[in-house]
Amino acid sequence: MGDVIRFIGVSLAGGKSDKACVAILEYYPENKKIFLSRLFEKIKSEGEVSGDLKIHELISQQEQSVQYVAFDTALSMPVCLVCPLKCPGYELCKEPHIEWMWQHFRENDIKKKPKKLFTPYTQRAVELYFQSNLEDKFYLHHAMGANSAPLLARALFIKNRLKHKCIEVFPKLTMWRLGEALGLTKLALKDHRAAFGGDESREKFIHAMNERNFTFIYHQDAKSMIENSHAFEAFLCGLTAFLKYKNLTEPRPKNFPKNESWIDFPVKDVSF
Repeated sequence: MGDVIRFIGVSLAGGKSDKACVAILEYYPENKKIFLSRLFEKIKSEGEVSGDLKIHELISQQEQSVQYVAFDTALSMPVCLVCPLKCPGYELCKEPHIEWMWQHFRENDIKKKPKKLFTPYTQRAVELYFQSNLEDKFYLHHAMGANSAPLLARALFIKNRLKHKCIEVFPKLTMWRLGEALGLTKLALKDHRAAFGGDESREKFIHAMNERNFTFIYHQDAKSMIENSHAFEAFLCGLTAFLKYKNLTEPRPKNFPKNESWIDFPVKDVSF
């Protein structure tokens, strides 16, 4: 089938829990076909071997042909936490990301009184952008929020040992954009992680992908993703990495601060 290009999706799930998943997607340019070739679920520590090492080894085994490794967690600290300048406080700061955040704060949620002030030591600009600059409101956890900070630390620990290009993905937005292109209803796309109805949402999405003949997913892997939202999100991460390779992800907005990180997600109306 000719040369193969691989994309790896990583869902780190709950910190030290045993829910982390890795999806390996293979793309064959000659056939214009993408396969979910391997799906690893519930990667956990065993004895003196950490789950982090297992994830690293799974990725490293594919070293020669991997284009991107995509994580479903933040991959960068808020700029304020790594800024080397003497801090005047963000009320007086003139750094690009702070000025952008102030502009966003003043222009959005005008009706909210009192408005909740941003916190640049926990938030990144991209998290604010997703709340108000897309077709719907998409709320991301703060990169340094209570639930997200341990995942960020874990992702950076794994990423720092890799030689691959790594990207950050927000699976919910990937599913939303692709689901709309597949003709799924907003109700079906609303929350693929919900305790009730999430499995049905995932099943509809996977079925629609197969109907369009865009991806090949083995029956057992499809079943695993319907039952396990983390496995499904690992797949969405790998799929987003493939779309980035095909220049089908949204570029950074021109006015977005250059010192801030970006999250990759599909362009609208992706054609299958």
